Amino acid sequence: MSGPGAATAATPAGGGGSGPGSTEQPAQGLGAPLAPADALPKTAGTFPYAADLWAEGLLWAAVLRSPHPHARILSVDTGGATEMPGVHAVVTAEDVPGDSNQGRRVADRPVFAKDLVRHHGEPIAAVAADHPDTARLAAAAIAVEYEVLEPVTDPEQAFEAEPLHPDGNLIRHIPLRFGDPEATGEVVVDGLYRIGRQDPAPIGAEAGLAVPRPDGGVEIYTASTDPHADRDLAAACFGLESERVKVVVTGVPGAMGDREDPGVQLALGLLALRTGCPVKLAATREESFLAHPHRHPTLLRYRHHADAEGRLVKVEAQILLDAGAYADSSSESLAAAVAFAAGPYVVPHTFVEGWAVRTNNPPSGHVRGEGAMQVCAAYEGQMDKLAAKLGIDPVELRMRNVMATGDLLPTGQTVTCPAPVAELLQAVRDADLPPLPKDTPRQDWLLPGGPEGAGEPGAVRRGVGYALGMVHMLGAEGADEVSTATVRVNAGTATVICAAVETGQGFATLARQIVQETLGIEEVHVASVDSDQPPAGPAAHSRHTWVSGGAVERAAKMVRTQLLQPLAHKFGMSPELLTIADGKITSYDGVLSTTVEETLDGRELWATAQCRPHPTEPLDETGQGDAFVGLAFAAVRAVVDVDIELGSVRVVEMAVAQDVGRVLNPRQLATRIEAGVTQGVGAALTEHLRTSRGVVRQPDLTGYALPTALDAPEVRIVKLVEERDVVAPFGAKAASAVPVVTSPAAVAAAVRAATGRPVNRLPIRPQAAVVPPAQ
Repeated sequence: MSGPGAATAATPAGGGGSGPGSTEQPAQGLGAPLAPADALPKTAGTFPYAADLWAEGLLWAAVLRSPHPHARILSVDTGGATEMPGVHAVVTAEDVPGDSNQGRRVADRPVFAKDLVRHHGEPIAAVAADHPDTARLAAAAIAVEYEVLEPVTDPEQAFEAEPLHPDGNLIRHIPLRFGDPEATGEVVVDGLYRIGRQDPAPIGAEAGLAVPRPDGGVEIYTASTDPHADRDLAAACFGLESERVKVVVTGVPGAMGDREDPGVQLALGLLALRTGCPVKLAATREESFLAHPHRHPTLLRYRHHADAEGRLVKVEAQILLDAGAYADSSSESLAAAVAFAAGPYVVPHTFVEGWAVRTNNPPSGHVRGEGAMQVCAAYEGQMDKLAAKLGIDPVELRMRNVMATGDLLPTGQTVTCPAPVAELLQAVRDADLPPLPKDTPRQDWLLPGGPEGAGEPGAVRRGVGYALGMVHMLGAEGADEVSTATVRVNAGTATVICAAVETGQGFATLARQIVQETLGIEEVHVASVDSDQPPAGPAAHSRHTWVSGGAVERAAKMVRTQLLQPLAHKFGMSPELLTIADGKITSYDGVLSTTVEETLDGRELWATAQCRPHPTEPLDETGQGDAFVGLAFAAVRAVVDVDIELGSVRVVEMAVAQDVGRVLNPRQLATRIEAGVTQGVGAALTEHLRTSRGVVRQPDLTGYALPTALDAPEVRIVKLVEERDVVAPFGAKAASAVPVVTSPAAVAAAVRAATGRPVNRLPIRPQAAVVPPAQ
């Protein structure tokens, strides 16, 4: 049996191709298990991140943050800081020359709180000093007089509470109406579900360096995931033209959503412009937890109707997202939650009320699988309840209701992409189960709670649970999805210039593979990213595989035409009759055979291209509309061992079958699925940023329990369905988000199966997995 955290993979099915378990894999190009170019320096610890940067005359920054979740600011006295030796500047809300509000999606968040504090950790002021300790001491010396106000921390109370923001407490309301409201089923089950506040918890905390320019502008070096949006945000804040602000993307130490709190970049830029010196900030882990957005805590009420055979008739739901103090991506997250509220099932009648509201809790925002993960845990909990009430096997119940290509979403949109949901579910159902503990040598670390968990083998029960999940790809509801790329070939080497940020999702490796496949050039470099390049948009929803990969492919094909056209003309044939493989150009009949290098003959070739997928539209006043470009699906089977006396849970194995469209890099795909599953297991069992009346408790990696290598289960990829999406470049689909979405629901189902307890809250508390002794 494999140890904790191991991953195994199966050969993909449907459409052919090479997968993680295939033995026939090309050495380069699409389908090859190409390793990332930065793998060695990252492994050796020599890869530079923002926290490693240095500049001559460097100053250090520190940010003063509010200790209260809700308070009126009566006064801010910076005298104690400005008089401290070594302090060069202090900036507050009064020192912002441009727009005082910021936000990547909704500009409703002040750079520095001025009159009112709306969440614990909100920035009040920033300091630049000649030593990091001096900067921190100076920030602490700023005297702020607060009038502490009663925080609104229950999102249900936000509807009646006094407005927390000039824009009000309600960010968005989506009423979805699909079908007949009077329809009812013979069998009805109700459920109330709560999803906790998961933090992205990147391996590296926020950091950045701002360097003033001679023209009065500034350059900001940071791990941005959307450099052009951050540039425009910074320029508006600084009161500068966008051409005078440049964002340079450094190494990204992990990104599960929006990587950086924009407040870090804005404070750095203001201090650099004020002092005329380079200014650096490296946030502590506590600051990181307080500053960046988290997954939306969600309250979900569900009612499922079915006929006597278990076929769904109607789904009713109320979904309430806690946005925290500011809007951020709450509108987009709510749209995904409402649209996918019934899951990948055929439901003739669906009625959903969805709200996103402001509270004084920590800010929520874009985290992988936002909206979709929360509703997946709820609708799959409902499916298990329905199966139990009808006396039907949970897998069989799902099989009777699964969605397929041509079916309708509750938004009225037709599913035009491949939707092999039944095939995925059958694959995980038919996969062999891991051996029971009695069939393996007893090892303490295999018990729930580990060797120090004090568990008894006799109290351990095994459970098996299933879940189906879905996500949308790219932006939604009319988002203008476009990316630009340039491919340049010179001296037998190709260079890709594209502002798509490599966040760990593998875009830089994919870009190399695309050029290798198209031009037959082995040595391909991907240029570093900055905002002087044409925009490529944010790194989210697997969009760079689609739009940026598509732009690279189009540019490479244009270069290919430049390369082959003179040769084809010389031999009196069409360029389409020439093929490139392994650095060689050959004609269809084998008469012509030469190398790419010989054909280039010292020339430099280049081309620039864009990729823009077909447009979408916003949901209307009844939640109807073609809001999504594409969909991806997964089925997950979780096997858990539960100590029913202590409530401790060990995830033994996660079996995954996934709709991937096409395997572009089998090594990267397996890694991304394993990582997504592990993040989902964390959401299911341990990850919750706890608060008390709006104040974050233990904002560190001791209080916030991330899964370790011993917590990570064996991840077994039992099937990869390669049914290509014809509208997507290469036919590939999203890989990372859908296992994050589906895995928590599968773990919850497995714990329900082991204990017989109603598991309706994530993460699962130990008391929810304890089985009371029989009376």
